[in-house]
Amino acid sequence: MKSLMVVGTTSHAGKSLLTTAICRIVSRRGWRVAPFKGQNMALNAYVTSTGGEIGYAQAVQAWAAGVAPMTEMNPILLKPQGDMTSQVILKGKSEGKVGAAEYYQQYFERGWRAIEESLQLLGAEFDLVVCEGAGSPAEINLKHRDLTNMRVAKYLNAPTLLVVDIDRGGAFAHVVGTLALLEPEERALIKGIVINKFRGMRSILQPGIEWLEKYTGIPVVGVIPWIEQVFPAEDSLDLFERRSAKSQADLNIAIVRLPRISNYTDFDPLESEPTVSLRYVHPRQELGHPDAVIIPGTKTTIADLILLQKSGMAEAIKNYAAAGGTVLGICGGYQMLGQFLTDPDRLESEFNRCEGLGLLPIKTMITDYKIAKQRQVTSNFPQIGLPVGGYEIHQGRSRLIEAPNVSTEGYKPLFDDPSLGLVDSCQLVWGSYLHGLFDNGAWRRAWLNRLRQQRGLKSLPTGIPNYREQRETMLDYLATSVEAHLNLKDILI
Repeated sequence: MKSLMVVGTTSHAGKSLLTTAICRIVSRRGWRVAPFKGQNMALNAYVTSTGGEIGYAQAVQAWAAGVAPMTEMNPILLKPQGDMTSQVILKGKSEGKVGAAEYYQQYFERGWRAIEESLQLLGAEFDLVVCEGAGSPAEINLKHRDLTNMRVAKYLNAPTLLVVDIDRGGAFAHVVGTLALLEPEERALIKGIVINKFRGMRSILQPGIEWLEKYTGIPVVGVIPWIEQVFPAEDSLDLFERRSAKSQADLNIAIVRLPRISNYTDFDPLESEPTVSLRYVHPRQELGHPDAVIIPGTKTTIADLILLQKSGMAEAIKNYAAAGGTVLGICGGYQMLGQFLTDPDRLESEFNRCEGLGLLPIKTMITDYKIAKQRQVTSNFPQIGLPVGGYEIHQGRSRLIEAPNVSTEGYKPLFDDPSLGLVDSCQLVWGSYLHGLFDNGAWRRAWLNRLRQQRGLKSLPTGIPNYREQRETMLDYLATSVEAHLNLKDILI
């Protein structure tokens, strides 16, 4: 099996970005290439055509390679729940939640078998498998149970690139220290060093490169300049700083930064809109007066809803809606908009019932059966007849509530499948289970035009491509930018 491994000296060194770029670079040369990450920990997930969950980053890498995402590209996905437990997704299917210690006892051998089986399948189908590590390959307290880094590289005998983030400082020490902590057979697999996020003059860096090559005996095969984040990181740590403030923006949309926010990739298409500025709002910050408020998906709906209530954000959202503001809930956010949620088996939190925001006439029960599938539907609102594609990932059933004090009159199905969402008659409160909703260009623009009409602004054209075309442009830009500064000639032979 022909393979290439990408590991990093630290988290956020640029492993995902480099793997994505290499997948596009090599595929443009006519190779059939597949990405791979043995074990991923992330709350951004994607559903494949077979209904399996994988990390969203691996889906992006598959698209970069020009192939359909497959569960074999990420056989283990851990979705942290915030209480020292994670939901385990093994070969695309949920195995339930487990604590950290129990995970390594129960899943290490099963996980490695899944990794071996996935690699064998990919190796038989593709010309090259580009494997991404996680964190650092030199965490000495974790190496004996590391399923992602040099264990995979040794299994494949894969030439390995070591990526370092020079922007954060200490790059030379990071490289030397990482190499020093690797076993000799692991170190022998490191065939190239890649310096990432470089902002300075190459001539000033050159003496350091020459020293590093002489000291380690490993060539520096790339010095990648700083590239603005074209795709989201795999965790939500950067959302506190993430902004899309634009001087020419007409609309300001606030996204509630939930503690266990998931699938915030849903909002990449909104980031791409030149007339829209996004603001991620912590529950204890002021909501302000945005043109719309979005409550995103979450891994722990009830726990996050309780935090919104305790922080005062829940009351602020209800007051905002009562004043005529537009509120949209996606997945867990949709569930929060209802009258109440129940979790009889306490799958997501220690609470078995929680009052919702009361903005939609639904009730939700959290169940152990997980829905994960791609969907193609037709919209009823904001414009009838628009084709809409996306995917569901949720452990909950939402139903219209039947109670004398709750009216369902005036609430309509958002799509031709009523199970996927509701909207009120004034089109001010929206709720949907569909991830990837804003990827649909015509639907996104029609929804934004509702906000623009409320501001007395001219409508934007709706006859635009879906976001995947913009994503293709970004992938090409990324690959071209990296290829100009990366030499794989002696590695991919």
